[in-house]
Amino acid sequence: MLVDSHCHLNYLDTAQKSLPDYINAATEKGIEHFLSISVDLKDFPQLLTIAEQFPQVSLSVGQHPNDAKMPLVSVDELLKLASHPRVVGIGETGLDYYRTEGDDIRDQQQSFRDHIQVAKTLKKPLIIHTRDARADTLKILREEGADQIGGVLHCFTEDLATAQAAMDLGFYISFSGIVTFKNAIELQNVAKQIPLDRLLVETDSPWLAPVPMRGKPNEPAYVYYVAEFLANLRGESLETIAKHTTQNFYQLFKIKQ
Repeated sequence: MLVDSHCHLNYLDTAQKSLPDYINAATEKGIEHFLSISVDLKDFPQLLTIAEQFPQVSLSVGQHPNDAKMPLVSVDELLKLASHPRVVGIGETGLDYYRTEGDDIRDQQQSFRDHIQVAKTLKKPLIIHTRDARADTLKILREEGADQIGGVLHCFTEDLATAQAAMDLGFYISFSGIVTFKNAIELQNVAKQIPLDRLLVETDSPWLAPVPMRGKPNEPAYVYYVAEFLANLRGESLETIAKHTTQNFYQLFKIKQ
């Protein structure tokens, strides 16, 4: 059995296929649990409705760093929402400098620090997004004591040194469909070297569909192809990848199997 450790169920195209159909398709592929990720606090009621419909769905609470132009997240609001028992993680949060500069960067950094403090208060792990900001991401994680709570660097695309630094802080490394892309040679070399006890898989659906589904809208069922690719890449069985990534997920997010 597999887990999709990072998906956005509220963004799936339900005009094409209903949410139960997406869940059923994933279940048929052996996916037993889904972590539906928050990127905007105002979406939390919608996420909660989904989780109430499907017991195999857990939630996170957070504000994506790309939304730095919005008012800073209220720590009190974040604490209140993240205290819900269906919420198992804080994020996604982090830093994304790809289209950001100046005051927006400072706002991102403050929001990131606030999320870390909430995670530590609630003892719920962090879900980290980082793009073009690896040094500052690691710096803030260290400065804010994120090693006290740990978490995951999701949709990992960085180098081995960044992965090792994150693992030294107690973080897991999660691979999405990007690792299956033909031009992802450096990332594939990193994926070969991540210890099994620090490895997670995800779709980040509805984006970044893996080969052989690249070019189509992504969905949770396709985490199977990420796991299958990693198994072949690492010279391990699919059963081994499934066993360890699933155990890692439940251990990190403190979910009973």
